[in-house]
Amino acid sequence: MIAQRALALLAAALLVAAVAIATFGTESMTLGRALYLFDRNLFEQLPSWSGRVLGNWIWTAVIQPLLDRPDWLVPAAAGIICAGLSLSLFNRKTPHRSHRRS
Repeated sequence: MIAQRALALLAAALLVAAVAIATFGTESMTLGRALYLFDRNLFEQLPSWSGRVLGNWIWTAVIQPLLDRPDWLVPAAAGIICAGLSLSLFNRKTPHRSHRRS
């Protein structure tokens, strides 16, 4: 019950953040450009960190394509995933126990 509510709250916050970024941000801002404006040293450290910790293929197969996407897409996708997890926890049926005495 607590996990379902926490996921629902996280989903709402992420979806509101995605709408706020899409509404108030520039129209063609990519995630890479937004991160560059946030921290200029990030692009010097991110490839070496991902190669050292996760493997070199993560940089080329996962991180670089994400950096070319719109900046609002990552929080929107994470919010949709959290909403789906919250709904799947909400719809889980509890085992039915009989109230008869045996």
